[in-house]
Amino acid sequence: MRTLLPTIASFFAIACQPSGEVRPEIADSASLHANTAMTTMADSVDWNAVTQAMGRESAVQPGDVHRFSIPRSDLRVTVGQVQIKTAFALGGWVAMKGSGRNVMAMGDLVLLDDEVAPVMKRLQEGGIEQTAVHHHLLHETPRVYYMHVHAYGDAMKVAETLRDAIALSKAPAASPSSPAPAPVAIELDTALIASTLGRAGRVNGGVYQVSVPRVESIHEGSFEIPPAMGLGTAINFQPTGGGKAAITGDFVLTASEVNAVIRTLRDGGIEVTALHNHLLGEEPRLFFMHFWANDDAASLARVLRAALDKTNSKPG
Repeated sequence: MRTLLPTIASFFAIACQPSGEVRPEIADSASLHANTAMTTMADSVDWNAVTQAMGRESAVQPGDVHRFSIPRSDLRVTVGQVQIKTAFALGGWVAMKGSGRNVMAMGDLVLLDDEVAPVMKRLQEGGIEQTAVHHHLLHETPRVYYMHVHAYGDAMKVAETLRDAIALSKAPAASPSSPAPAPVAIELDTALIASTLGRAGRVNGGVYQVSVPRVESIHEGSFEIPPAMGLGTAINFQPTGGGKAAITGDFVLTASEVNAVIRTLRDGGIEVTALHNHLLGEEPRLFFMHFWANDDAASLARVLRAALDKTNSKPG
């Protein structure tokens, strides 16, 4: 089967062909992540065409990353008495970075159990790999799966494959662009949380979100992956009343940091809900640790700060 996934060397060689024709090659994951020389090329992806193919707008992130949101606003998911907001733990996404007329794509699709197989089938048919399928939460109703995706290849074919696969789930179609809503007050002392964590966040969809990139660069072969493609620690606070908040997200860790962070979180009353990889051939190897608690927000922020201090994260 022909796929979208050339080796990194052929990926750039294809983009440089004098004819301008993109011819995807067959490659497996081992050859995809081989250490090969690469030529840095200007991004000449037609992002308007990609946006039309995806059927949704993107937001440009640092590092010239185009991030497409795929929120599962159709789902009503609860953990105990907490109804999960879409921005808290149900926000699927795909990020793309252009190189020549091609893209590297990474993302995380939020799926129900009966959506996993058809979505995976369509992605595989279009040459888009899966790097993980797992849970991020415990005891949620209904059960939710997270499918991480990865591809190198022709920008339009990547976008079309993703659009077709997403359409096999019940994820809502993107709504027409509209002005950004006015900021809504959140029932949390976000200034205290930011001061405690040493990093400021932002309010999005009734959730206070903090992103913390790592210090070191992350590579696949010779390709440097920007933090905006999902490689920053994510911490979300959802108010639950009386100064309390539910928290979730994931720490991005190297192997030597994993158990120090587990002990710090558990000692502070924060439950570790998952530990896994989101990539296949990155260097250094990264582990993603998901967590959950519902307690006093200020106290939880102190525990999270202690855990961040165990990692090689950038200061605020």
